[in-house]
Amino acid sequence: MKANINIEFCGKKVAVKDLEDEAKLVWKEEGKKIKDIRELDLYYKPEEGTCYYVVNGTETGSFHVEGK
Repeated sequence: MKANINIEFCGKKVAVKDLEDEAKLVWKEEGKKIKDIRELDLYYKPEEGTCYYVVNGTETGSFHVEGK
């Protein structure tokens, strides 16, 4: 079974899968390899429109999220 998880806030919806994909894209754009990600923690703050991430427990970053 596959679960699709969505977050809705103030009339906008964001899929958790989209947050994961965007974090991986940002990681790759920084010149890093996707295969090096062993653990990915995501912290989405819909009131800010920002998703914060931690890769492998040490490397951090964030990106803006446009809900639909």
